[in-house]
Amino acid sequence: MNFEEEFNLLCSHEKLNRDKGYVMLQSKLSSFGDNDVAALDALQEKALNALQVPDDSTKWETKFGSLQAAKLMIESSKASTSFQDKVKELSLDLIGHSEFRVRIATGEVLGALCKHVSPDVYTFCEARLVQSIKLNLERQIPPDINEDFESLKDAKDIFHDTAGWKCLETSMKGLKSVIEGCQEFFLQFLNQELLDLIFETLKHTNRFVRETGYYVCSALVRYGVRSSAQCTDNVKDFGYQLAAHLKDGLSDNWSQVRMAASVATREFFQDITENDRDQYYGLLLPPMCLNRYYLAEGVRLFNQETWRQVVGEHGKELVGKYVKEIVSFYILQTLSDNHAVREAACHCMAELASKIHSSIVMPHVPELLGALIVCFKDESWPVRDTACVACGSFVKSFPEESKGSMQELYPLFFTNLSDPIPSVRQGASIALANIADAYGDEATKRIFDKVRNGLALVETQKDNADRFHSLEKGPTTYGVAKRLRAEDESLHTNQQMYSCGSLAPKMSRGGGCSNHSFKRDSQPWEMTDGCIYAVAELARVKCALKPATDCLPLLAKAAGFRHYNQHFHLLETLCCQLPLIAKRIGKRAFKMYLELFLDSIFDALRSDNQLTSTAAHDCLVKLADLLGHNIFRGRVENYHPHYVQELDSVMNARIPHS
Repeated sequence: MNFEEEFNLLCSHEKLNRDKGYVMLQSKLSSFGDNDVAALDALQEKALNALQVPDDSTKWETKFGSLQAAKLMIESSKASTSFQDKVKELSLDLIGHSEFRVRIATGEVLGALCKHVSPDVYTFCEARLVQSIKLNLERQIPPDINEDFESLKDAKDIFHDTAGWKCLETSMKGLKSVIEGCQEFFLQFLNQELLDLIFETLKHTNRFVRETGYYVCSALVRYGVRSSAQCTDNVKDFGYQLAAHLKDGLSDNWSQVRMAASVATREFFQDITENDRDQYYGLLLPPMCLNRYYLAEGVRLFNQETWRQVVGEHGKELVGKYVKEIVSFYILQTLSDNHAVREAACHCMAELASKIHSSIVMPHVPELLGALIVCFKDESWPVRDTACVACGSFVKSFPEESKGSMQELYPLFFTNLSDPIPSVRQGASIALANIADAYGDEATKRIFDKVRNGLALVETQKDNADRFHSLEKGPTTYGVAKRLRAEDESLHTNQQMYSCGSLAPKMSRGGGCSNHSFKRDSQPWEMTDGCIYAVAELARVKCALKPATDCLPLLAKAAGFRHYNQHFHLLETLCCQLPLIAKRIGKRAFKMYLELFLDSIFDALRSDNQLTSTAAHDCLVKLADLLGHNIFRGRVENYHPHYVQELDSVMNARIPHS
């Protein structure tokens, strides 16, 4: 028996081979007996020889494979004492290796030694690990790198030197591996100096360093470092220190950092008793609450589960108790440079209005509504949309307190009703229905004056309207935004660059609802489209039911225009909303207007646009279910006999519900 094949695979240039060798060696060591010690000795000698060879005479893969083999032997308790000692000594020099995978493997070996040999291994490597972190906290770039770039001949050296922080991230990962290896025994090594160093990485300018720093904190709290009462005298108020940094991490602009902080936060709450949690809720509940609506799905779902685990059935009670802290945090987040954070803050403020008792939220309505109005003018359409719906919820829940803001809100609602983004138009219609519900006939009259005018606007739509007619056609910086003019070069030269999905170029939070650099002008048909949504939503409000019903002839007339390129979009909206309108105004009332819409529905059914055709198909099925199949078929046949064949085809093709 020998380990020649497994070791060669571990040291292969190809990752698939290295992974295969790792699995093969792990399996063979688990079933390895004491009869063939010579093979194990040979493997240990080969690994040690590779680790001692200078870097310039061996590939990094060989050192990496040797470290992986050493880790597996230590974990399986097959490694000799002398081998463990030599690997421990050699690992110190590999902490600063030029290849990051070797550095990470080195940290994993030290962690395995701490776990399977002795936690005292940490004292052996502490100085080197801590020194590596301290030395690389500040960016280190040769002062003449721009002047003498040719002096860096090797691409590997160029990357390593210009990365700036060299071994910082991997040394942090090594510290994490050691903490996980020592587990609860690491508490005896913890002191305020080390904590301060870890906390300093949480404020580092590099997001990967911050992310790793929070995972280190997660390991600390997972293995026994809980509250200040359980820490040694060298660590004062650890819980409060960590909670303050966790709050910052949960508010970080980078989703990866938020995720790491979220993991550490869950570990933190799981490792303290329910009686001790209350002292940290004021700091950590607000960001936890907001992250339940965060755009990144991983962060959102993880925080939703953490919320269930930590607060259980007491969520509303705790939000009410800490409402002052939560409101302050939400408002602060509306000022974030990250549009996803502003959107989540608007969601959360809407939640306060709809789920928390009005007496608790009422004192904070002016400041919350003021923050939402600012977001209502945001450059990012998802933020505008969310703020619009949230404002509608606030007005419905607090009509008296919101009256003073209505003069500013009405134009914003109506602007969103004609927005180029369909979901924004739909959100505005939901908000306007809440306004009508809150203020009754006075608001209903004002809204329907606008709706009736909006339904008639489609007649003025130009026949060859280009969706992007208001955008310049020449070369642009952002593809569709605006032409790069000579006088604007300073705006685009030597400016900070952003990676996709992170901060993105900062989008203005205010400046007026039409002062949006990345937003084209609305088309008349889009206002009509928004008004169709509005009629459907207003039909569910008691005081708006009659005027909504009276608008049905106007809807039918608007849907009859075919002279513009986007008419099939409006037909799709009509087909989606008509069953809702029919259900809300009642079968009896709707039957009076049914024939007005049949031509438009069957035109949509024959459309080359698949979405429009599908919407018409669903519309016919739903109307038939609502009015009765035989009654509906008879009305269609009486109106236009040729439509019956198409209707029968639709009804025969429907998928039966289980």
